[in-house]
Amino acid sequence: MNAGLKTAGRKRRLRRRSRAKRPPRNQCNRLLRSDRPLRRLNVENHSVFGIMLPAKRTIVTRLIFTHNPLRAWKSLCFGATLALTVSSAIAQEPGYDISYLWHNDQAKVTAYRAKVSGILGPDVEQRLLVVNSGGNYGLVYMRGGGRASAEAVAKVHTRLLTSRGLEAAVPVKTQEWVFAPRKIRSDAGDTPLESKIDAYIKQLRRRGLIKTDELTSWSVYDLTDDIKLASINEDMLMDAASLVKPFIALSYFHEAALGRQHYTAAARRQMEDMIKNSDNDAANWFMRRMGGPAAVQRLLGRNYGGIFHNIRLVEYIPRSGRTYRNKASVHDYSRFLYALWNETLPDSGELKRLMSLPKRNRLYTGAQKVPPGTEVYSKTGTTSRLCGDMGILVAQGQNGKRYPYIIIGVIQKTMSARSYFDWMHDRGDIIRRVSDMVYEEISSRHHFDVLSAGSSENGGGNGGGAPVKL
Repeated sequence: MNAGLKTAGRKRRLRRRSRAKRPPRNQCNRLLRSDRPLRRLNVENHSVFGIMLPAKRTIVTRLIFTHNPLRAWKSLCFGATLALTVSSAIAQEPGYDISYLWHNDQAKVTAYRAKVSGILGPDVEQRLLVVNSGGNYGLVYMRGGGRASAEAVAKVHTRLLTSRGLEAAVPVKTQEWVFAPRKIRSDAGDTPLESKIDAYIKQLRRRGLIKTDELTSWSVYDLTDDIKLASINEDMLMDAASLVKPFIALSYFHEAALGRQHYTAAARRQMEDMIKNSDNDAANWFMRRMGGPAAVQRLLGRNYGGIFHNIRLVEYIPRSGRTYRNKASVHDYSRFLYALWNETLPDSGELKRLMSLPKRNRLYTGAQKVPPGTEVYSKTGTTSRLCGDMGILVAQGQNGKRYPYIIIGVIQKTMSARSYFDWMHDRGDIIRRVSDMVYEEISSRHHFDVLSAGSSENGGGNGGGAPVKL
């Protein structure tokens, strides 16, 4: 009798162990077999189960320490259901941005932006936009985070801003903000060319071909008549991307002129890679020899402060090209090109040679009105947030006279473009169309006809790259 009871007891225990080893066949089991991996760890001979949730959100519902895997599994089912419910609620929560000022005067909001960005720094500045809502203008930091995190950030910003006499920061629900273009007029008011460019950009915005989160900045200068023809958002601080590379070259030539660096054959090859091929490793090669990005900025500010009013060099350029923290304004580029053409920079001839090396660009390559053979000294800049080009073009009159002019165009997005190549191509074509307008204006001012053959698709430059002397 006792033996039979013992046998039955053993069978019951074996059945219980077998059931404990099998996970329950329910909805929770199917959920946990999905793309969210279940993990089991052994911690001091106890079973620990955990579920990994997506979207970088960590929700701790329960820690399960037990010798019994079945108990752990049941507890985990409850915890996973709760965690996924909370995660779903978080996903549905509206995003929150932060606002700093609302006013009916756009100029005051724009001026306030400069004060706020100066306190909160460049990382905030790149998403700090002037928007239009209900007839008023607002200053909004576009972050799109949750309410709790927005309140925490606003609290920190409020402490920093109010200590300097500015207004408090306030979280606001994320909207489809309408960007208010900040158009800075040229000193002499609108010129015909400036009005034409401005009308073209506004037309593209109305058609949705330039989005509300995109900024544009333009500068045109006639070097023959020594007059500015267009200045739109010229002093706006924007991402520099590879447009900063001629500035790095200038800093190296400055040090070479003083004997602190040497422009060897190896350095020359690196320089050509940096300017012609826009090689990021070559740019970093020079910055390291100069002591880093901050050292380059100090050198430029100390020795060329009249040129570089807004430049911020704070990071090396990653191999991926995703550089968003280095900044400059179109006015910085314009002053640099003016000094380059007038040969007031160290080794201006070599800088011109480098910038004239044949390569694709957005001022000459593919521009329909700029004729073949036009001399080009240029540098492009491209990221998933920025499409730009700066350069000097030298038009050739029918009388054989040369008419140099500066043209710079930069288009910048607040957030990275979803389709990088499509966005780069479309915005590049906008810059090409503006380049056509500029060439037409130069030809009209100096009374020579525009040739309609269009420029080569294979690149622009001076052929052999001989430096031009004035």
